[in-house]
Amino acid sequence: MRSILSRWLMAATVAGSALVLAQPAAPHAMPASAYIVQSHGAQSAVRIVTGVGGRITHDLPIIHGVSAMLTPAQATRLRQLGTVDLFADSSVRTQWESTWSGTARSPVTTPRQSTSSRDAVAHDAVPNQDARVEIGADRLGAQGFDGSGVTVAVLDTGVASSWIQAIQNTGYSKQLVTYSADGSRFEDYSGHGSHVATIIGNPVRSINGQPLGLAPMVTVIAVKAFDGNGSSTYASVLSGLNWIFNNRATYNIRVLNLSFAAKPQSFYWNDPIDQAVMSLWQAGVVVVASAGNWGPKAQTIGVPGNVPYIITVGAMTDNYTPANPLNYRLTSFSSTGPTFEGFVKPEILAPGGHIIGTMDGNTALIAQQHPAFQLHIDNLYIMSGTSQAAAVVSGAVALMLQADPSLTPDTVKCRLMSSARPAVDAHGQLAYSVFQQGAGEINVYDAVYSQSTGCANAGLNIASDLAGTAHFGGPARQAADGSYYVVDQNGSPINQQGYLWNNGYLWNSGYLWNSGYLWNNGYLWNSGYLWNNGYLWNNGYLWNASFTPSAASASAINMWVNQE
Repeated sequence: MRSILSRWLMAATVAGSALVLAQPAAPHAMPASAYIVQSHGAQSAVRIVTGVGGRITHDLPIIHGVSAMLTPAQATRLRQLGTVDLFADSSVRTQWESTWSGTARSPVTTPRQSTSSRDAVAHDAVPNQDARVEIGADRLGAQGFDGSGVTVAVLDTGVASSWIQAIQNTGYSKQLVTYSADGSRFEDYSGHGSHVATIIGNPVRSINGQPLGLAPMVTVIAVKAFDGNGSSTYASVLSGLNWIFNNRATYNIRVLNLSFAAKPQSFYWNDPIDQAVMSLWQAGVVVVASAGNWGPKAQTIGVPGNVPYIITVGAMTDNYTPANPLNYRLTSFSSTGPTFEGFVKPEILAPGGHIIGTMDGNTALIAQQHPAFQLHIDNLYIMSGTSQAAAVVSGAVALMLQADPSLTPDTVKCRLMSSARPAVDAHGQLAYSVFQQGAGEINVYDAVYSQSTGCANAGLNIASDLAGTAHFGGPARQAADGSYYVVDQNGSPINQQGYLWNNGYLWNSGYLWNSGYLWNNGYLWNSGYLWNNGYLWNNGYLWNASFTPSAASASAINMWVNQE
C-alpha cells in the first residue's frame, strides 16, 4: 500500500530530550538568565545546578550538561566551583542575508524582469532544474537510487503541513517524522526549513520529469528549532541535536543537515553546538553544514561549519547556463576559509544558485516577503544560498548510503572530496583557491562508485577532542602579505594554491594543538590557548579558552541572498 506516515511528537514526552518546566520565580527574586552548564555528565550537571538553587530547563546529555535558569549570584557560585563549564545561552536567530560584521544586506525587492515567456517571474527567479544533472544524481536515479532506506534529519524551522498533505494526496510511499525542540506547535512559519527539506527529499517531479528532491524517497526527520521569525536559542538548538542523537537508532538517522551558521567566538572544541555536532559524527551520523553566506572574505566560515570533522559546503551557480559548465562559478556570498584554527573549509561546493524548493505561500514569512520568486506551481519557490548547497549535498550523501550502507562518516567525506571536480581556468589553473572551493564541485555519481578511503580527517582524533585530552589545528598559514597558504607535515608550503595532486588531500588533516602555530603577522598561538598573546583577533573579539558566548554570537539561518 502506498501511504505516508506522519508522526507529530511533543517535546515534553520524547526520548531523553524532555523539556522540564521551570517553576515561577519567587516574588522579588533576582532575575534569572539562561545558561548552558556542562559537567562530567548530565546528571552531575543537574545535581550541581539544583544544589545552588538553579532551575533546569533542558537535559542535554549530548554535551554532558543541561540548560538552566540562574540568578547572577547562582552563576557566580557555579563559576567559583571550578568544576563546570558555564556558557550564557545566547540567542540563535535567523536574519536576511547578513555580512560578517552583523549588518544586514537589503533583501531583493525589485528583481530584474525576465525575457522568458515561460513564466511571469523575474530573471533572478529562473529555477535551476538541473542541479541533479550537474552533480550526476540523474544518472543514479536512472539506476534506481532514490534514497530509499536512508533517513535524513533536518534541524531548521520545520516543514509545511501543506507539503505533507500534498505528498499524502499524491500517494507516494514516503515517511515523515516531525519533532518540535521547544514544544511549540509544529508548522513552518518561516519557509526556510521547508525549502531545505524539499531540496533533499521531495518526490514530486518537475516539468523536466526529474524529481525535485535529490534523494526523493528518503525518510525525512524535520526537527523544528527555529520559530517563524527565525529566532531560537542555543538551548533549543542543542535540545534538537540531543533528540536526534537519542533517536538516531530508532529512525536509522544517517545524515543530518544543518543549514545555519553563527559567527565563531571560541575554539571549535569549546562551542556547545560544535561539541554536539562532533558527538553525532562520532556516533555515525554524517553531518552536512552550510559554510555561511558571508563571503567572499577569508575566515568567514560559521559555526558549526568550522568543525574540522564534518562536511562543510560552499555554493556555486550554473550562472543561468546549465548546458555550459565553463560558465559555472563560485557564488559571491559563499563563505571562505580558513577557520580560525587553521583548517581548510569548505570541503566541497554544490549548486546553491536559484534552487527549487517548496514552502507554503500562505504561512511562510519568506514567501510573503519575496513573492516574485514563487513559480506559481504547487508552492514552489526559488532561493539561493549555502543552505541550499548543503541540502544538495545531504541528498547526495543519502544516495551514497543507499548504495553502500556500511560507509562511515569519514569514508563518505573522503569519497565526496576525492571525486569532486575543482574549478579550473582556461589554462588548467585553479579558478579559486582551496579556501574558496575545497576539493571542488560535488560529483555524486563518481562518489557512489569511488573506492577511496583514508583521505579525510587524517591526523585528527575525535574521541580525544571530545574528551578534552587533545585538540587540533589545521595546516593553513598566513603570509606576510595577509594571504593564506597550506603547509604539509614538515611545514613546507603545498604548491601555489594548496593542492597536493598526487598524494591525497593533505590539507584535510590536523595537527596537535601544542606545536605553536604562527598566525597573523607572527604572533604565536601558545599552548595556553591565548590567541596572539592577548591581542584582539578579529573585529574586536578576544579569543581565549574561557570564552563565554553572548547575544553577540547569535546564529543565523541563511534565509535570503540575491539569486545567482
